[in-house]
Amino acid sequence: MAQIQQPEPAKENKPYSETLTKEIDLVQRDPKKINQDVVQVEFEDVIAEPDSIHSFDGVWKASGTTFTVTKYWCYRVLSAILGLPLALIWGFLFACLSFCHIWAVVPCVKSYLIEVHCLGQFYAVCVRTFCDPVFEAVGKALGGIRVALRKEV
Repeated sequence: MAQIQQPEPAKENKPYSETLTKEIDLVQRDPKKINQDVVQVEFEDVIAEPDSIHSFDGVWKASGTTFTVTKYWCYRVLSAILGLPLALIWGFLFACLSFCHIWAVVPCVKSYLIEVHCLGQFYAVCVRTFCDPVFEAVGKALGGIRVALRKEV
């Protein structure tokens, strides 16, 4: 039995200025999973003792805790100090890249494609005029050749 699907509600066209101040998700901060390899670095991935030699259990536990807490707090302090200035720099850089792409790269590529299209048509006429007759003549001349392979025992 077929199910009747309800139409999706029409999306509102919001002005661009409203999309700049969209809500920031404070829980899921890497929705596109671009930094998964950084998250997976744990104490056991960096420091490991082989079975043949072990430190004291207390030293091992304290080292693991120290590593984890240091990594956590060092990241927080560095992001508090450098996060805003680096966000400003990256925002400026990506704005410059967007500007160059929109106002320089795309127009140059479009211009190049227009010129190549004209040259491509000229090249196609030259090939059809000069090369096609030669290839047809060679094809007809060599088209009658038959090769037979026999295995003699």
